[in-house]
Amino acid sequence: MNAADLFKHETETTDLAASQVLFAEGESADCMFVLLEGAVDIRIGGETVEQSTRGALLGEMALIDRAPRGATVVATEPSRLARVDERRFNFIIQQNPFFARHVMKVLVDRLRHMNEAHGAGASPSPADRG
Repeated sequence: MNAADLFKHETETTDLAASQVLFAEGESADCMFVLLEGAVDIRIGGETVEQSTRGALLGEMALIDRAPRGATVVATEPSRLARVDERRFNFIIQQNPFFARHVMKVLVDRLRHMNEAHGAGASPSPADRG
């Protein structure tokens, strides 16, 4: 599933120029974004930890725990994004359960990637094996 396909007819978008910041680590958060066109870097502590392209979900944790942003997102080329607030997110996952599963998969993939990057992926716990 490419999340950008769900928003292909989006008319109200957030447009970024290359090098423009979408949001910064530590900022308050109340929405997520879906990258429709372009590319962005996800940075933590100034270090690029992920490069994202069309279909990427950005800031999705804000819709789950409302904690401050855990990363900075910077456009590496002109980019267009769909903004998804909590009300819209809840509507989408009710209408399309596959989108909810996709969001969970993105979260799990990022967690696994961070664990591997920090050497924690070598021996999974019994709960992770099933």
